[in-house]
Amino acid sequence: MITVDHASAVPPFEQIRTQLADQVRSGTLAAGHRLPSIRQLAGDLQVATGTVARAYAELEAAGLLTTSRASGTRVRDGQAVDLELRRAAERFVRLARQRSVPLADALGTVRAVWSGVDG
Repeated sequence: MITVDHASAVPPFEQIRTQLADQVRSGTLAAGHRLPSIRQLAGDLQVATGTVARAYAELEAAGLLTTSRASGTRVRDGQAVDLELRRAAERFVRLARQRSVPLADALGTVRAVWSGVDG
């Protein structure tokens, strides 16, 4: 489910793009899943069609979605993270929540560790 916080400083297209990208990468939206039409999602979220079109275009440019006239906009194969990585993320999230770590701080921890880990 995608939501848009119209009071947020984050532009609606970015809210949509981020939520869809997260759902694709987590596997919540599986490979081949057909997304709603631009017009349908725009109506559901009460945003302009151009807002949804921009989010879809950026996701397609990032390789997460594919669009064709015949089959609409679908999730591309191979975009979800593997099961081991997802399970590690779930363990991290559970621990962070148990310790009441805010999301921004948890993400900051991941970024800091990411930057400090040898490739």
